[in-house]
Amino acid sequence: MRKIPVYNHPAAGWSALIDSSRVLMDYKAFLRGSLSVFASNQPNGGFDCPGCAWPDHKSHKTIDVCETGIKVLASEVMSAKADADFFAKHTVSELQGYSGHELEQVGRLAQPLQYDASQDRYVPIAWEAAFERVAEHLHRLESPHQAMFYTSGRVTNEPAFLFQLFVRSFGTNNLPDCSNMCHEPTSVMLSRQLGVGKATVVLEDFEQAKLILMFGQNPATNHPRMLEMLAHAHEQGCRIISINPMREQGLSRFRNPQKVTHMVSGGSDPMVDEVIQIQIGGDVALLTGLAKWLIENDNINHEFIDQHTSGFDALKAWVMTQNWADIERGCGIDQAKIVSLAQLVADSPATICTWGMGITQHVQGDDNVAMITNLLLMMGMIGITGAGASPVRGHSNVQGDRTMGIHERPSQALLDRLQQVFERPMPQEHGYDVVSGAKAMIQKKIKVFMSMGGNFSVAAPDTHAIQHALTDNQLNVFVGTKLNESMLYPGEDSLILPCLSRTERYITSRGEQFATIEDSMCQVVRTQGRLKPMSDHLKSEAQIVAGIANAFFGKDTSINWSMMAEDYDVTRNYISQAIKGFENFNQRIREVERGFHLYHPARHHKWETESGKAQFEVPKYDITYVADDMASQADTKADPARAQMVWQLTTVRSHDQFNTTIFGLEDRYRQTTHRDVLFMHPDEISRLGWQAGDKVVVSRVDSQGGARSLGPLVLTQMDIAANAVAAYYPECNDLIDLDSHALESLTPSYKSVTVTLKKVDLDEQQQAISEPSTTATA
Repeated sequence: MRKIPVYNHPAAGWSALIDSSRVLMDYKAFLRGSLSVFASNQPNGGFDCPGCAWPDHKSHKTIDVCETGIKVLASEVMSAKADADFFAKHTVSELQGYSGHELEQVGRLAQPLQYDASQDRYVPIAWEAAFERVAEHLHRLESPHQAMFYTSGRVTNEPAFLFQLFVRSFGTNNLPDCSNMCHEPTSVMLSRQLGVGKATVVLEDFEQAKLILMFGQNPATNHPRMLEMLAHAHEQGCRIISINPMREQGLSRFRNPQKVTHMVSGGSDPMVDEVIQIQIGGDVALLTGLAKWLIENDNINHEFIDQHTSGFDALKAWVMTQNWADIERGCGIDQAKIVSLAQLVADSPATICTWGMGITQHVQGDDNVAMITNLLLMMGMIGITGAGASPVRGHSNVQGDRTMGIHERPSQALLDRLQQVFERPMPQEHGYDVVSGAKAMIQKKIKVFMSMGGNFSVAAPDTHAIQHALTDNQLNVFVGTKLNESMLYPGEDSLILPCLSRTERYITSRGEQFATIEDSMCQVVRTQGRLKPMSDHLKSEAQIVAGIANAFFGKDTSINWSMMAEDYDVTRNYISQAIKGFENFNQRIREVERGFHLYHPARHHKWETESGKAQFEVPKYDITYVADDMASQADTKADPARAQMVWQLTTVRSHDQFNTTIFGLEDRYRQTTHRDVLFMHPDEISRLGWQAGDKVVVSRVDSQGGARSLGPLVLTQMDIAANAVAAYYPECNDLIDLDSHALESLTPSYKSVTVTLKKVDLDEQQQAISEPSTTATA
C-alpha cells in the first residue's frame, strides 16, 4: 500500500519544547517543574527521571531530559492537591465518572485517607491508625496467600527490597508487578537462552553498531531519549531498520534540542533507513524467513554456534521445514524483501536487536523473543562490541524492582540468601502474577490487595471485571502520588497512603537519603530528590512499608524495619548480602558519579543456563498462527461479507501519555486530538467503501466464547499494515480477556487480538451521542 505522511516534521525540536511548556503551565508547575528539569538525570545529587528506563550517557549535559520526562515531572510537581478539602466536595461515585485524563489533573495526594462508605467519600486518617488498620486485616486472614501485593516500576531499589522482604516475612510470594504486563517474555526467554533476563548491551554499544533492527518499538513517543542515540548511530554509518506494523512518523528524522544548529536553522538528523511494515503478530514468521535464508546460504557463525550454543540442530530442522508461502502469509512481507534484510544481517559485523512491547505483548510473545535471540546467536552477536540484545523497558525501575526480589516466581537461590541473611523462613510456593492474581481476585480468593504505585485495574486486561472485584475485597491499600481509577473502587475498607515523589527530598533522623535505580542496560545509578515535599503529611514508600511491618509484627521480629526505612545505607548493606551482584553496594554506588554496571555473564560468554551454553529455542506456535486465527473467524460460508470485516487489532500509546497516565488528549505524531479513534490505512478504508470520520464498533469473541465490544470509535487514517487496525491503550483493555496471554510468561496480548468491525449507521450514531464512546462491555 502507498505510504502516507501523517506528521511531516522531525521528532522533538521546537514542537516538543512548546508542548512540554504547555503541560508545565497546565499543571501550574512551571517554577518547580523547571527546577526539576535541571536536576533530572544529573549525577552528584540529581534524580533519575521517573519516566522511562533508557540509560544515561556518560557525557554530562546541563539538560538531560526528554519531552515525556518533562511531562512526568510536571505531573509530580504540580501545585494542585487532592486533599481532604477536595474529597469533601466529591463523592467516590462522582469521581468514578471522571476520565483518566481528568483524574490526572486533580493534583497530588496530600494526606492519608480512608474510605467512609456512609458518606461515599475518602476522609482523613492518621498514619499510625492507617498502619494499624492494615495490620488488623492481615492478621484476620486465614492464609497469607489471601493477600496480594502489586508493585509499579517507579518504586526505587531500596523500598522495593524492603517491600518484598515484608511480603515474604508475612508469608507469601504474591508479588505481581508491571513486568508481568510488559517484558515478562523477555525475562523468561533471555533467562532460559542466555542465563540472564536482561539486555546484553551497554549504551556505548549503540555507537559501534553497524546494523540496528528495531522490533515493535516507538521511541519518539515512549522513550524519546533513545532518538539521540539512534541519530548518532546513523551518523556513524549504522543502518537502522524499523520492523513495525505502523510507520511511526516520529522515527524518520530527529531535531535535537541540544544542537543549536537544529533549533536555529531547522536542521535535523535522519534515523531510520527503512520501515518494514510487518503484519501484526508476524514477527516469528519474518525471523524464520531470515533464519532460513541465512542457514541455506551458509551465512551463520559456525564457530560461535559450535563453541557456545546448544540446540541449534533442532532449530535448524524446524526452520528448514518452513516454506516461503507460509512465511510470507505469516508476516505479510514478500520473500524478496525478507532476503534483502537477511543479506544486511549477513553483512553486518555488529548487530543490535532492540525491541519494545510490540514484541512481547502477544499470545506468541515468548516465541518472538526466542526467535530474536536465536538470530543473534546464529550470527554470534552476543558478547562482542556493538552487538547484542537490547530490550527497552518502560518504567524507570521496573528492571531494578525485579532484581530486588519483586517476583512472584523467585529463584531458590534468592530465597536461600534472604533466609540466611534475615534468619527467618521464606515462603517457597510460587505466588500470583498479574493474570492469575486478577483471576483470583475475581474469584474472591483475594481478601486484601495492596498496590505500591501503579493503576492496577486500568493497566490490566478485563478492567471493569477487576474494578468490580476490588469492591468485594476486605481491604484495598493504595500507595501513590496521584489519584487514579483503581483507587475509586473501594472494598469493605480502603486506604490511600500518599508518598514522596522521585523529585522530592527525603530527610530522616539519619540525614538526607538517596536511593538507586537500575536502568534497561543493567546500570545502577543514584537518585536524590531536590524539591521540598509538597505536603508535610507525605511519607516515603519505605516508611510506609516499615510502618505497616511494625504494626503487624510488633516486637515479634528481628528485623529493624524502621532503621532500614530511615537509613538507606542500612538497607543497601542488606541488599549487598542478599542480592547477587550488589556486593559492597554502598561503596560502589559512591565511587563513580554514573554508578556501576551489574555483571552480565553472557557479555563475557559465560552461560548460566541449564546446559551451560547459550540455548536455541524452537517456537511453540505455528508461524501462520495469527493469519489462521483471522481466517477461522472469517466464516465465509455462513457470511461471505464477514471476511473483510475481520482484522487484527493492536493497542498504542499517544505521545501525550506515559503508560496509563494521560497528560493530554493530543497525539502530535498521529495528528489526533481525541482518544476515541480507530486507526486504519486509507487504502483499506477505501476498499471497504468507508470514509475517514465514520463511526465503527470493534467486537471480539474472547477466549471463553464471550462477546466483547468497544465503541463507537472514529475511523482515522494511519500508515499501518493491511488487515491491521490500532486503538489507544488503556481504553481497549476490556476487549482483552485474562486468558489471552503468552504461553509461559502469561503477558497479556495487548498488541494482537482478532476483532471484527462494524460501521455504525446514522441512526445508531445519533443514539450513541449520549453514550460513552470508549466503554467496552463483556
